[in-house]
Amino acid sequence: MTFERDAKTLELPWPFTGRDSEVELIRRSLAAGRHGIVVTGSAGCGKTRLVAEATRGTDCAKVAGTPEARTIPFAAFAHLLPEGVTLHRAVQLLSSVRLLIIDDAHLLDDASAALVHQLAVQGRTRLLVVAATDGVPAPGAISRLWTGELLPRLLLDPLPPEETAHLLGGGLDPLTVNRLHRLCQGDLRLLRDLLGAVRERGMLTRVPDADTWAWRGPLPLTATVRERAAHVLERAHPEERETLERLAFGEPLALDMDLFDLWVLERLEADALIRIDDQGTVRLAHPLHGPVLRAAAGRLRARRLARTPDQCAAALDAEAAALARSVRQADVRAVSAPVGEWLVDEGARVPAGYAAVRARFARIGGRLREAEAWAREGLRDAPEDRHCRDELALAVAQSGEVTAVADDARNGWPAVARGDIDAALATVEPYDAVRLGAPERAAGRLDGVFAQHADALARGDGPALDRAAEALKERGLLLYAAEAHAQAVRAHRDPRAARTSRTRAVALARRCQGARTPALSGLVLGELTARQRQIVTLAAAGLSNRQIAERLTLSVRTVGNHLYSAYARLGASDRGALTWLVELPEAQPA
Repeated sequence: MTFERDAKTLELPWPFTGRDSEVELIRRSLAAGRHGIVVTGSAGCGKTRLVAEATRGTDCAKVAGTPEARTIPFAAFAHLLPEGVTLHRAVQLLSSVRLLIIDDAHLLDDASAALVHQLAVQGRTRLLVVAATDGVPAPGAISRLWTGELLPRLLLDPLPPEETAHLLGGGLDPLTVNRLHRLCQGDLRLLRDLLGAVRERGMLTRVPDADTWAWRGPLPLTATVRERAAHVLERAHPEERETLERLAFGEPLALDMDLFDLWVLERLEADALIRIDDQGTVRLAHPLHGPVLRAAAGRLRARRLARTPDQCAAALDAEAAALARSVRQADVRAVSAPVGEWLVDEGARVPAGYAAVRARFARIGGRLREAEAWAREGLRDAPEDRHCRDELALAVAQSGEVTAVADDARNGWPAVARGDIDAALATVEPYDAVRLGAPERAAGRLDGVFAQHADALARGDGPALDRAAEALKERGLLLYAAEAHAQAVRAHRDPRAARTSRTRAVALARRCQGARTPALSGLVLGELTARQRQIVTLAAAGLSNRQIAERLTLSVRTVGNHLYSAYARLGASDRGALTWLVELPEAQPA
């Protein structure tokens, strides 16, 4: 994704990302002796793209169901079968097909569905069946493919936040990425449509002092947005619509169920439009519905119902207290904090005190770019706030960057970013000394899981470091867990155990938004082939594909293919993301 001068020049290459294990599973299911696989999942989660990647370069025939042709026998197979064919004859004709891909199988006509089922029973044609399962009824002949155990089933989960961020590239600020993920819930079609509308309508603005763009303000009501929320917008009963709108304008706070007609709530709950918690408070069930209802309301109605930031002050303070408590307890697993997110989405001022706590919560969870973004939000109206400046410095420095903001911070991480570990150790906190490989400086000064990590590192105990890493991960401390696994790689005497630790460290490091700390430096190159390591190292040093090709006597295309594979394995989006992954020699001539 690229941004130039004007936000309207945003380009969306939409790379394939985050599905390596699923691709491998599909390929194994299509190997010799296997009959195929069914891939199911919610609409827009990337099923078709996954199948395309898994079968790239494979000789296959393709069919697809469509809602318009559900009453026409064998409509999906019209290009493969003669007119008036019988089911028996159709099975015979398709028995010679090596691989048959059936997309949108839940939309097949009954005759086509029966044909697919018979092909699975017969077992001569390998089948790759793609079907949506989010409330869309599939023909019985299709659902029996997996319920009858004719074919194995892969249930595709939505992309997690970190993979959504990788898909979107580095041009958007993390709070915008979080907002898009929250609204789209893994629906990649909606994601593309929504971001395209935000771009085309000039709703992206440059983030000061950062090379990123942010989306603040209302939701654009595109055709796809309306389609996804049609069951909410088209609610005909006036009391139901009134209830939904009151809940929408009540956000980010939940409302008490006693404020509404119980009969109306029962209807809405039965249709999965609202959820009621154990305390009797009510919220809309999907994060998209509130913004949609607010955007669709008339101006006067919105003015009457809209909530102002001042009305959320007490709830914001409660959120800050909950976040601070999680930080003190060293447990930063997900905490519901919708008020702060709502303020950012609306483009409202975020108090510096709240922003600093939110930044710290994100940072120790390993979400460094998110931490940086929250700190910048706090500095918008309080540019000299010490806590926000320190959090910004820590997040930036642990991403391996040296900036003016980082240099004036009251911590040792700017020195770490410059490579001066000795100077850093004189000022960092005790646990940071453990992270930097000097557990002796923290002796007797830590407790709990941090003491466990320090003790294992001091003893050079690889298995104990892995156990500490798992305990850190359990608390949501992903960056610390990645570092502990990385330290275990060097401590293990068993090469197999070292490889396992490396794989775990790499998986966690990919979720830490570009973290570049001494423990992680150079870690993931062990995941690549020798040729990929060679090419990645040269690319990270600044050589172009052509320069690498000339140096290694390869074609430019071969270099590009190796880099593409390496990017996918490393979780890198481009050359700029490679620097934290590679320990470069002192000099790399061009």
